[in-house]
Amino acid sequence: MTTTHNAPAKTSERPPGSDFSRLTKEIKAAGLLDRRRGYYFLRMAVNALMLAAIAVAFVLLGDSWWQVATAVALAVASTQLAFIGHDAGHRQIFRSHRNNDVVGHLHGSLTGISYQWWVAKHNRHHANPNHEDEDPDIEIHALAFSRAQAATKRGPYRWITRHQAFLFFPLLLAEAAVLRISGVVALCRKELRNPWREATLQFLPLIAYLTAMFVVLSPLKAIVVIAVHQGLMGVYLGCSFAPNHKGMPIISQGQRLDHLHKQVLTSRNVTGGRWVDALLGGLNHQIEHHLYPHMPRPNLRRAQPVVEDFCRRHGIPYSKTTMYRSYAEVLRHLHDAGAPLRQAS
Repeated sequence: MTTTHNAPAKTSERPPGSDFSRLTKEIKAAGLLDRRRGYYFLRMAVNALMLAAIAVAFVLLGDSWWQVATAVALAVASTQLAFIGHDAGHRQIFRSHRNNDVVGHLHGSLTGISYQWWVAKHNRHHANPNHEDEDPDIEIHALAFSRAQAATKRGPYRWITRHQAFLFFPLLLAEAAVLRISGVVALCRKELRNPWREATLQFLPLIAYLTAMFVVLSPLKAIVVIAVHQGLMGVYLGCSFAPNHKGMPIISQGQRLDHLHKQVLTSRNVTGGRWVDALLGGLNHQIEHHLYPHMPRPNLRRAQPVVEDFCRRHGIPYSKTTMYRSYAEVLRHLHDAGAPLRQAS
């Protein structure tokens, strides 16, 4: 079930803006901001072995419909690679910006997502989660996350928004392709530094990927395998990100909150064992991740009870629920946001 702690609001007895400093002292004292390079080296080694096994299976299977199973495995592997790129973008792996960027660019290249474009976009999200006009993650043409957003939709987007709760998961099939295209668009608009490097990182792996598909497989099989790989990768990515903020409070234009309240109130944790951590790349500890984006992924689980206890003691609502209920909450929120369009039809 969903758990949200609601205690009395902060009183004037506590200096404003000091709660986050107190929490940070507790986090640092527990060593939760310390780097975990061994964990990341092991995780990257496992991912490399998984990719190598998929490549061997791809060659051995040849022109066979069994390659659809390879595409499923590749979708999982690609998303796990994207999680490493995400952590590198937040400087979780190394202290050096350069070393993190090397890992990030490599993993972005392997997944087909422009690392530089994504980091800029994702940093804007972290600075203003669920904030109208400032969070790019709630500015999506085909979806509305509030009734006010729904009222602005026009043309085919209006019909999609009207039925967005039912279309949400099917729409995720396009997520990986949208991320790829967005990086290319940013490159063409000259929004990225070192455009030749960015073009090389985006297009050379893509050319190698398409060449392998159409050399080993017949055209029909190649198209099906590519569609399965990209579609399932999009669903996996979307299902990892959606529970984190969708359905949580929207911060209206002009509303201002301190860092602690802004990050905790707009985020939702997904409960579960370590298998959930592995499945969702640690993003299930979204509250802790948003409070401390540079905290290494394996430390988030240890930080969770510290942050939850702190929020309970200081009267800050803290939301957590199961994976199943998180998706149910997301769909209910989307259904409600699109309600004015259904009523007007």
